[in-house]
Amino acid sequence: MKNYRFLAVGLLALGIVSCEPDLDNPIDETGDVYENGEADFTHYVALGNSLTAGYADNALYITGQTNSYPNILAGQFALTQETDEFTIPYMNDNAGGLLAGGQPLPGFNNRLVLASDGAGNNSPSIYTGMSATTDITNILEGPFSNMGVPGAKSYHLVAEGYGNLAGVQAGMANPYFVRFASSPQTSVMADALAQDPTFFSLWIGNNDVLGYATSGGVGVNQAGNLNPATYGSNDITDPQVFAQVYSQMVQALTANGAGGVLINIPDVTSIAFFNTVPNNALVLDAQTAGNLTAYFSAVSQVFAGGLMAQGVPQEQAVALASQYAITFNEGPNRFIIDVPVTQANPLGFRQMTEDELIQLQVDQSALASGYGSVNLTAEVQQVLGLLMAGETPTQEQANILFGGVNGLDDADVLDSTEISEIQTATASFNQTISAVANANGLAMVDANALLNSVADGGLSFDGGTVTATYATGGAFSLDGVHLTPRGYAIVANEIIDQINATYGATVPKVNVGQYGTITLSNEVQ
Repeated sequence: MKNYRFLAVGLLALGIVSCEPDLDNPIDETGDVYENGEADFTHYVALGNSLTAGYADNALYITGQTNSYPNILAGQFALTQETDEFTIPYMNDNAGGLLAGGQPLPGFNNRLVLASDGAGNNSPSIYTGMSATTDITNILEGPFSNMGVPGAKSYHLVAEGYGNLAGVQAGMANPYFVRFASSPQTSVMADALAQDPTFFSLWIGNNDVLGYATSGGVGVNQAGNLNPATYGSNDITDPQVFAQVYSQMVQALTANGAGGVLINIPDVTSIAFFNTVPNNALVLDAQTAGNLTAYFSAVSQVFAGGLMAQGVPQEQAVALASQYAITFNEGPNRFIIDVPVTQANPLGFRQMTEDELIQLQVDQSALASGYGSVNLTAEVQQVLGLLMAGETPTQEQANILFGGVNGLDDADVLDSTEISEIQTATASFNQTISAVANANGLAMVDANALLNSVADGGLSFDGGTVTATYATGGAFSLDGVHLTPRGYAIVANEIIDQINATYGATVPKVNVGQYGTITLSNEVQ
């Protein structure tokens, strides 16, 4: 059934006067007719994770929820037909932190704001302008249209007990869902289906790779493990598990004839979190570059000498040790990273390659003090002095020399192998999403392509351009992972485009420039 709304100005000129107009929708000055086409937006339910909830700046707070893409969509849907109220499990405040029984819940701090040190240097800091007042033991009465649960992976949406307060401490339940689950035993999907939605959006799967990525790949790639109950929080979900869960969810959501839109998964390596600290940010003057080159040359020579002393042929020893004779130049240089000790790399370090990434939260002051290159302690310098004097170091002295290498930890870096694992899983998940959308005649949004465009030069809108540049680009919030209100508005507009194309609707898009970006404040820790 097709519905439409005709919105125009100048009603008084037409002789129509009403003190209590029937429609509260904003008047569109163009007088356009907005139609829902073959879609029925009467009761819209959004399912997903933090991106659906409106999470931003490393927290969930009222302003973020208000500017979530589902809430933006709901407002635009209401311009095409009569719709039910879009309900949101609002936080209590704009602080963003969580409490449990009146005490701060560890790991759920207030949101980030951009603070100035007074010297023109801005940095993200935890907001202290108000205390958190949202207690997860205060259960909200639903149902709620926005079923986005920060932290949820695909299989979490169908997990019974995911909103059970008793399971939070053990990591079996999600504190955000605890606040608005209809019962301790229910699942996110069950609560969504109980509302009998006529239209839905589903954006899930990001966290099935995100935890692995943001932890620097310290989790496990669970490909081949079909039991998600055994997964850790930083693991990559098996593609078959994702496909089965995802297909079942969409089958359930469409069983009563509901229409919907599926949103695929962005490549997490394109987000600001991994593209703010360059891997070649080790900027050296000529003298320092020469000193580092000499140090690593000494490491190579001493290691080769040690191998030959153990009976390794000279040619083989020199070849193996040559990987440590790293050359540095004046200007930008790539950092050194720690890698697993193997037969091919016995000292367990190397220089980063061009494609490898450093995460946003790396200790910047440590980088400026030798982290990612060399820690020249007095003992290390003493051994270097012995070498310059032509002396042969003892094994203990050689170990001191090798110990001066101060590579970036694995948790601070995504190496090429980890990136490949992430991208392989993401591609598999997105193939599933595309196939399920096609099989069910649903709209599908290529968020992967959209956010790649943001990262690759940016997207233009009336009044400006949005890029992935941290803090100033306008797309990403201060956590470098989640979007700003403006970023969510861009996503909403792309969703609207695909809904209109699939269902023959004419849902109007929003003015991206009217949505904000990041918050400045000096009320910080």
